[in-house]
Amino acid sequence: MTQTNFVKLVLPFKDKVFRLAKRLLVSREEAEDATQEILMKLWNHKEKIKDYKNVEAFSMTMTKNLCLDRLKSKQAQNLKIVHSNYQDYNISLQKQIEANDSVDWVSKIMEELPDQQKIIVQLRDIEEYGYDEIAKVLEMNETAVRVALSRARKTIREKLTKKHNYGIK
Repeated sequence: MTQTNFVKLVLPFKDKVFRLAKRLLVSREEAEDATQEILMKLWNHKEKIKDYKNVEAFSMTMTKNLCLDRLKSKQAQNLKIVHSNYQDYNISLQKQIEANDSVDWVSKIMEELPDQQKIIVQLRDIEEYGYDEIAKVLEMNETAVRVALSRARKTIREKLTKKHNYGIK
């Protein structure tokens, strides 16, 4: 496989790999490192790529596993937590503060979810993967993916509502 063919193959999904890594690792720098490592692994095994039915699903599985390994390792103590996902300068300061606060709360709530639910929400709601694709990536039953997503969304909704309604009787 030539470099050009490799770039054409991985370019469409490299941003998805980064976003999944960022969701799991939180730190932009760590996510960039993880993405680069995944791309290097794919490049080093470029001759075996043709054996995979879906290279994108394979790379997402690699990303998930690498990120979970990093979180479990000693490197997790060195992760820098930075939220810089949201910027919009066309709204009033009050609306911007409220929007940032809501995005931060959702991110914090998502961090509290079990890893599996966190990954499913990331893949379904942010990356817009289908249930069948998520089931393949996570090696789960499609019904189990739907149930886990429903539970994760319910948890996020309940905790966010609780935060917004704090002090209101």
